[in-house]
Amino acid sequence: MADDNLDCPVDFIAINENRARLVAFFVGVLGAVCFITTNWLISAFLLADFTLRSFNLNNYSPLGLIISGELLKLFKIKNKPVDRAPKRFAAFMGLVFVAIITLSLLTGLITLAKAALVILMIFAALESFAGFCAGCYVYSYLKRLKLIK
Repeated sequence: MADDNLDCPVDFIAINENRARLVAFFVGVLGAVCFITTNWLISAFLLADFTLRSFNLNNYSPLGLIISGELLKLFKIKNKPVDRAPKRFAAFMGLVFVAIITLSLLTGLITLAKAALVILMIFAALESFAGFCAGCYVYSYLKRLKLIK
């Protein structure tokens, strides 16, 4: 059932939803490894990747290119077009979380980093396994608060 109050960003540029879901899967995997090891280099890698995807530089995203792109070819996973804007907005939200995680790990705030990692992993799992993008919900909420247009 669709939420009538949900307002997603749109830009009418199609991307492959299956690739986005694979990227989300590997974000979750790397998030779990970071949670276990508390290695800031993993979060720095995610920070770089989210930055590239947030600013429409998907062609340079290591997760999008190397892992997800190659797996799509290897397993012959079909293209499933979806609008790019909600995924880009979600990537920006991920960027915010990964920035918090990276700064927290670098400054020794391990509990904060792990809490943010759990949230990141939950949303990555929802996107990856259920195709649920929380970005539209956050976007709708921010629009109602008049924080974005």
